[in-house]
Amino acid sequence: MEPIEIIAQIIGIVAMALNILSYQWKNQRNIILTQFFGSGLFVINFFMLGAVTGAIINLLAVLRAIVFSNKEKFRADKVIWVYGFIAAFLASYAATFLVFGKEPTAFNLIIEFLPIIGIIATTISFYMKDAKSVRRLALISSPAWLVYNVTQVAVGGVICEAVSLVSIIVGMLRHDRRGTTNENTDA
Repeated sequence: MEPIEIIAQIIGIVAMALNILSYQWKNQRNIILTQFFGSGLFVINFFMLGAVTGAIINLLAVLRAIVFSNKEKFRADKVIWVYGFIAAFLASYAATFLVFGKEPTAFNLIIEFLPIIGIIATTISFYMKDAKSVRRLALISSPAWLVYNVTQVAVGGVICEAVSLVSIIVGMLRHDRRGTTNENTDA
């Protein structure tokens, strides 16, 4: 393994730790802010690995986290933000093939669309009003990202999504069962 790949994998592992821990917050804003930092590191990780789709949509995810963690300031309670981000994610998918030259084989068309599905599910969850919705839609996002990360040999991403699935379930058991309604307290 080349030194650049080793550095990329280390960055991916740090990003992984942040994303895994994010689901343990009770407060939706804290989930989003923790994922902001994880996404930022995944941008670097994916670019270093040459996984263009992953890098671009994580860059967009950083912007999305800024918007949705500051809902009042950006008026992110408007559904137009969700549609705008979805359009940007779909445009990044097209750019992967049209601008960055990824060969549009059947395999690539499917694999490169998986993180788009994942990021759209997460974006919709950020528009929702509570952390419970974030965790539920993450059950769509994590498996899609897991498959993508396996094909890109993104070790941090693979571990992140595998452990995130467990973390999501633990978060659901801790916070989403009947009788646990306090959304404003942290971890």
